[in-house]
Amino acid sequence: MSSSKPSLTAQELQTLASKAIAAKATAHCPYSKFRVGACILTQSGDYIVGANVENASYPVGTCAERVAFGTAVVAGYKKFKAVAVATDSNPPASPCGMCRQFMNEFTTPSFPIYMYGSEGTCTIKTMRELLPDSFGPEDFSKERVQAS
Repeated sequence: MSSSKPSLTAQELQTLASKAIAAKATAHCPYSKFRVGACILTQSGDYIVGANVENASYPVGTCAERVAFGTAVVAGYKKFKAVAVATDSNPPASPCGMCRQFMNEFTTPSFPIYMYGSEGTCTIKTMRELLPDSFGPEDFSKERVQAS
């Protein structure tokens, strides 16, 4: 459990969770049968959903988190409050390493990730907890590059 307090209202959290859970139904996962739904809450109060989309060539598939963030970015969103990820597993599944790195591009270290399992259980972690000592946009700062 994260030590930072989430800055979401009860209504925002309920909506975020229900949309992530509902997004599982749209998953295209004929190979793994592992449904994943995701929902992002933007700083402006909009909800963007995604689901995993598999491909017969496994590496070509896309995780729900990356679908949601990609959709949000293409729609013009760049600032986010939280993300919820829902699976049919228990305990809840955590975003994969590729998704962690992808989300890191658009979030802060204190950004909350709500992970929901099949029995309604929820685990909350921050981006820092899921990807400690991460590599991100700040690593390309002029000062850091010149110091190398």
